[in-house]
Amino acid sequence: MWTANHWKDYEVLDTSCGEKLERWGKYLLVRPDPQVIWNTPKKNPGWEKKNGHYHRSSKGGGEWEFFRLPDEWSIHYQELTFRLKPFSFKHTGLFPEQAANWDWFAPLIRDAKRPVKVLNLFAYTGGATLAAAKAGASVTHVDASKGMVAWAKENAIASGLGDAPIRWLVDDCVKFVEREIRRGNTYDAIIMDPPSYGRGPKGEIWKIEESIFPFIQLTAKVLSKDALFYLVNSYTTGLQPAVLSYMINTAIVPDFGGYVTADEIGLPVAESGLILPCGASGRWQRMPNIPPQPTAPQ
Repeated sequence: MWTANHWKDYEVLDTSCGEKLERWGKYLLVRPDPQVIWNTPKKNPGWEKKNGHYHRSSKGGGEWEFFRLPDEWSIHYQELTFRLKPFSFKHTGLFPEQAANWDWFAPLIRDAKRPVKVLNLFAYTGGATLAAAKAGASVTHVDASKGMVAWAKENAIASGLGDAPIRWLVDDCVKFVEREIRRGNTYDAIIMDPPSYGRGPKGEIWKIEESIFPFIQLTAKVLSKDALFYLVNSYTTGLQPAVLSYMINTAIVPDFGGYVTADEIGLPVAESGLILPCGASGRWQRMPNIPPQPTAPQ
């Protein structure tokens, strides 16, 4: 499992009874998590000192209950800053487990020693966009939500990347890629985090089980001949790492060669010392990351 274990401003403190207790900076939130199917004693004192609690409704959805929580606040990951605010369906505007992927692709960009163009699709509030830009890439950030793109811009400014070469686009991702193919534009890296279900700005329907593989095939057409990496992330039940690996191997490797890996991504849990699974990612790159080998003694 690929674990986001370099956070200082965020941690999962404990998990039990369908919920996780998290520290976001100096604030504690309790949120539902479908992976937490165990019923263990709630030993961490933070359960009683929470600043926000998202209560799931039996009819679907739910609502927040707040205790001395500001409307907005910020946390940091290395040199990046993210503005947070609780909003609909338990979210805060950031998926901290994605840092496992940022830590993977940032060195690939830095070590390329050449200009790198990154396309980030379904780009949300810009975590991957900022990580890629901070590593030195020029990024095209595409999301169908005007509000999410505006939020991503705020995060860029807060991270000192307000003048970075980032192109911000509110657009349907499929239609955008189709236009890029017609224009002959290509990218050295593609990142995508597609939703299970969604609608584009003009009502376009996205159902991941029907749409994801044709879309991966489509995006392969805008990879440059010297493409560096390709990343697909999924939170959809049923799209296990092996499924992501199979799709990327089928759509990318025949034309570009390279190497595919896929695994779950997760977050360490402070109370238990175990890892909470948080989704799955499939990664393609020209060559695998091979750590330097120690020099044999002479």
